Amino acid sequence: MTGKLIAENRRARFDYFLEETFEAGISLTGSEVKSLRLGKANIAESYANAQGREISLVNAYIPPYGPANRFNHEPRRPRRLLLHRKQIDRLLGALHRDGRTIIPTRLYWNEKGLAKLELALAKGKSAPDKRHTEAERDWKREQGRLMREKG
Repeated sequence: MTGKLIAENRRARFDYFLEETFEAGISLTGSEVKSLRLGKANIAESYANAQGREISLVNAYIPPYGPANRFNHEPRRPRRLLLHRKQIDRLLGALHRDGRTIIPTRLYWNEKGLAKLELALAKGKSAPDKRHTEAERDWKREQGRLMREKG
């Protein structure tokens, strides 16, 4: 990712083991693009879902764009993701065969000014896994603190 960040799902790394990432385009309406240009979006509770042989982004919040009034969009509508057929087949296989989840990790503008979504193929963490991750993060923070104190 080299473009300007719009939204990030920071909770994804805590709740899931992220295995593989993909970059996908998003099919948006004009008012959605203008709302994203203002930098207001939330992908924290969203996920990608298979609908037939397509993948769509579900529950991503893009707020209505004020000046669009009656031509505005539905804030939480499902949005079609634009991926290559091989990528779609690979993701669908992982969803159905391995029981994985597709989680959006960040939404950003690429160099050409197009909205892109970084997706991760993920496996859910259990409560002990989450505790272990948190303990590991705390230990790394404490190590850094000790190293700074020593000089």
